[in-house]
Amino acid sequence: MDASSSEKAGAGGVLPPAPSGHTWAPRTVRVWDPLVRLFHWSLVAAFVTAWATGDEWQQVHDTAGYTIVGLVVFRVFRGLFGSTHARFTDFVHRPSAVVGHLFDTARLRARRHLGHNPAGGAMILALLVMLSLICGTGILMTTDAFWGVEWVEEAHEISVNVTLLLVALHIAGVLVASLAHGENLGAAMITGRKRAKTSE
Repeated sequence: MDASSSEKAGAGGVLPPAPSGHTWAPRTVRVWDPLVRLFHWSLVAAFVTAWATGDEWQQVHDTAGYTIVGLVVFRVFRGLFGSTHARFTDFVHRPSAVVGHLFDTARLRARRHLGHNPAGGAMILALLVMLSLICGTGILMTTDAFWGVEWVEEAHEISVNVTLLLVALHIAGVLVASLAHGENLGAAMITGRKRAKTSE
C-alpha cells in the first residue's frame, strides 16, 4: 500500500468504505518502460507493413524488413541490459515451467505474473528466432549468390507463416491472461502500468 493509500486506511490498514458514487482505484506500478513499449508497437507496424507489401511494393517491403532487423537487435540488447521486466533473466524459464504454466492456464488456475509469464517469455524467444529467420532469408534473397534459389524462398515463406501462427497464439494468450486476471494486458503495453502485484 502506498503512502496516499495508507493515509486513507483505517485501523488494520484496511481502506475505509468509499464515499457514495466513488470507488478506490487499485494501485498500479510501472512494468514496461517506454523503450520496450516503443519496440513492441514499432515491431507490430513494421511486420504488418512487410507482410502487407510482400512482392507488390518491394522497396517498402525491404525497408520494413531492415527495420525489423534493427528492432530485433535492439530487443536482444534490452534483454541483456534493459529494465527489470525487459531482461531475459526475468522471463526466460525452464521448459518444464512453461509447460506447467500452460497446464495451469487450461485449468484456469495459472499464477499471475507482474512481468511476462513463462509462456509469454517463451513466445518472445520464439518470435525473435522466427523474425531473425525471416530477415536472414530475406537478406539472402537480395544477394547475387542466393537470388532465385528455391530453398531460400521456401524457408522465407515458411518462416513468415510460422510467425503468423505465433502472433495468433500470442494474441490469444494475451486475451486469456487478461480475462483470467481481470486486467487489460494490451492497454498495459500502451501505458506501461499494471495492477500492483498481490498475493494471488
